[in-house]
Amino acid sequence: MRVVQIAPRTSLNARLRPFFPASIPTSHSFRFSTPHRSRGCTSRTANLIPPIPQSAHKFPLHLAILVPLTPTPRQSAPSFLRRLFRAQESGLILVILLMAIVLTLRGGTKPGDIQRIALPPGTTTEEVAGVLIITSPTDAPLAAVRSALGESSSGVANVRLISGSNKVEVLSASNPRVIGSDAQTLLISRSESKFLNTQNLVLLATQASFIAVMAVGMTAVIILGGIDLSVGSIYGLAAVVGAFALQALQLNFLGPDANSLNAAAGGAPWWAAIPVGIGVCCLVGAVCGGVSGSMIVGLRVHPFIITLGMMAMLSGLVFVLTRGQSITGFPESFTKGFMKMPAGNVYPVPVAIMVLTMLAGMFVLSQTVLGRRIFAIGGNEIAAKYAGIPVGGVKIIVYVASGALAGLSAAMYLGYYGAAAPGAGQGYELDVIAAAVIGGASLSGGRGSAFGAVLGALLVQMIGNGMLVLDIDQSYTQIVKGAAIVVAVVLDQAKARLTPGSR
Repeated sequence: MRVVQIAPRTSLNARLRPFFPASIPTSHSFRFSTPHRSRGCTSRTANLIPPIPQSAHKFPLHLAILVPLTPTPRQSAPSFLRRLFRAQESGLILVILLMAIVLTLRGGTKPGDIQRIALPPGTTTEEVAGVLIITSPTDAPLAAVRSALGESSSGVANVRLISGSNKVEVLSASNPRVIGSDAQTLLISRSESKFLNTQNLVLLATQASFIAVMAVGMTAVIILGGIDLSVGSIYGLAAVVGAFALQALQLNFLGPDANSLNAAAGGAPWWAAIPVGIGVCCLVGAVCGGVSGSMIVGLRVHPFIITLGMMAMLSGLVFVLTRGQSITGFPESFTKGFMKMPAGNVYPVPVAIMVLTMLAGMFVLSQTVLGRRIFAIGGNEIAAKYAGIPVGGVKIIVYVASGALAGLSAAMYLGYYGAAAPGAGQGYELDVIAAAVIGGASLSGGRGSAFGAVLGALLVQMIGNGMLVLDIDQSYTQIVKGAAIVVAVVLDQAKARLTPGSR
């Protein structure tokens, strides 16, 4: 979108023609708005050719025009692979893969889950020079141990099983031992990577999901050209209010004699607990976001100042409501029966909500009128106004959506951990903004994606997780995250200067 200034008594055709490809037919028409001192903006339709007569206005006009993006015959559309590799998300995926490889190779190993191997009657054990020697009357334990750990190929072993002429030597990551007197059991474990194991990867994805859901909303705010420093405080307030609502619901179903300190068992069914938990949290977040957006639009104050004040007020309100105490006593149907419902050894619901939020954000930003208006306002707010876009209304909608997503993340937190702490959400604004910016959202507005926000959240979480895996002092985590934001913004600005036709 371009804003074109038309000097008094200048041909509109001569001024606008350079912005349109020569391939447009001579009968092509477009609509534009001309401001009038007494009647506001009036909509007109004109053709590029034949020439439009000189306008008789007595003051400069500012026309907002949408320049066609169809390539001319001399231009060739970029190939799919070229567009794929030029996308911001492809670079993030490559960085995440490289970090995973480095953490896998340099993170070392740790003992895995303890495995129990039953030993038949008549088995004898002895320890010689740090090696546990087990003599079995049958070959069954040998096959079980070989299947569990595999034979040691390096020649280093701490367990040796012998049955007749057969022998198996294995290296157990944990200290091998035999328990029991009549029914003996061998306890051993396989060595596994500190980073590349199921437990760590699931924990990484789960922790990233809380940030990623909020980062999708923050990305829309940043694309709009705004910022929201209160997202962590909105998260904390939504968690506290949602916790009070769930606690009251549970006590209502259990009756007046229930103990609020131990009221998690039984009580409210899922059809009551899930709507209340998610609905109250999202409603509180949406109201807070709506207040921020309304003040930004109504008072015409920079979003940084408004959201900074909201962050302080909401954080203080959280401590006033909780009095520094955690809130517990939620229905099991909302915690173990929903948000922390197991599927094998993992809890997939938070990650599933993250994926659904990402897909919804991608659809809204790329396939809806609201999404196109968000990009248009972030690209050039003045041009969007002249194009007839309700800039104020769109801003309020985006801040409401961002607050509602912070409330959704708070509901995930309540269901997964089963409690609301008074310090919930403190410092989350840094992680959320870092995820959005690292994911490709430009702080100058007009660029970003929901998919990039989720990848950015994963990368931010990998920074903290990687420092744990590499045994680096956690005091440096915030330093590294702050440096990542600075590097991402510097690279974004450099790309904007070096890329032809970019803002």
